[in-house]
Amino acid sequence: NAYKSENVSTEKQNWKAQKIDRMMEAFANWYCQCNPGIFQSTDACYILSFSVIMLNTSLHNPNVKDKPPFERFMSMNRGINNGADLQEVLLKNLFESIKNEPFSIPEDDGNDLTHTFFNPSREGWLLKLGGRVKTWKRRWFILTDNCFYYFEYTTDKEPLGIIPLENLSVRPVDDLKKPNCFELFNANCKGQKIKACKTDGDGRVVEGKHQSYKISAASKEDRDLWIEAIQ
Repeated sequence: NAYKSENVSTEKQNWKAQKIDRMMEAFANWYCQCNPGIFQSTDACYILSFSVIMLNTSLHNPNVKDKPPFERFMSMNRGINNGADLQEVLLKNLFESIKNEPFSIPEDDGNDLTHTFFNPSREGWLLKLGGRVKTWKRRWFILTDNCFYYFEYTTDKEPLGIIPLENLSVRPVDDLKKPNCFELFNANCKGQKIKACKTDGDGRVVEGKHQSYKISAASKEDRDLWIEAIQ
């Protein structure tokens, strides 16, 4: 029964992550069709959707004492519209709407996005290889709801990046510089960038540049446990 319950829980988490991802993609396409001229591409609207999820968590997570002001939300989204800024009135309306009324994905158990990081499938320190600049950086990773979130510190309330795991595969790989590596990749779309978002050095939300993610664990055992959790 415990095994069956765990499988049901995992399936529900996968369904939830897929629903969020597809909902954002469908919303981006629909919004761009209905509001021509606001976004230069559906990718810009998709990035804004990620930013809105992060804002919703920051504003309504009871553990976050320092609520982000509008100015921080505006700076996070600077230049996401193919290098251009979105209209301030659009961002202001979004910010006030989420501040006044948090959104959630309806589910039987009543969980919403503000509880995303409370019960992770797995969490811990890992080294991540950069996409454009090939340097290894230590990040705190949280695996939950079939998404990979990474933070600079364990105490951070907002993630540096979000990697939806839908359609991604994982495998152990060798690296000359780092031991105990595994790789996230899209077996069906080789050569294409993985759909993911991160915050850059200025705090802006940008699309990830990875065609695959190479990550190093502290030990072979730790690597294998991460691979098992992701699968």
